[in-house]
Amino acid sequence: MNINPEYFFLPHHQTRTLHNYDTSRNNGTGKLTFWNSGAVLNCCDNSGARNLYIIAVTGTGARLNRLPAAGVGDMVMATVKKGKPELRKKVMPAVVVRQSKPWRRPDGIYLYFEDNAGVIVNAKGEMKGSAITGPVGKEAAELWPRIASNSGVVM
Repeated sequence: MNINPEYFFLPHHQTRTLHNYDTSRNNGTGKLTFWNSGAVLNCCDNSGARNLYIIAVTGTGARLNRLPAAGVGDMVMATVKKGKPELRKKVMPAVVVRQSKPWRRPDGIYLYFEDNAGVIVNAKGEMKGSAITGPVGKEAAELWPRIASNSGVVM
């Protein structure tokens, strides 16, 4: 199994979230503040979309002043910002398959990828495209069998 060297395991003590942070606006408090806009993911399938703009995270609870966060394996509602014109300006479900923020697995290792990426799916979890470029997180492959069958490498 050939594994690209830019995807590797390193210990990092961080939590499992996918946020846009703006550290220049922390007002001297030392805390990170969020951008009001959503995160932009690369689209790693062959559906014709180039990137995905997250507008909502499905299945998250609600808490006052908490912004919804998505990790590997989570379904999000997204729009296509670059890609085929027939895919743009529509809200469609997508699944996050890679994230660049380190997260901890139950066996104790910390894992992160080179980029944030997702694939476009329908409401049942069936992919719009037929192939995935790059590795897929094991969390996404276990939850979504159609994604696992179309992926080349599961890490």
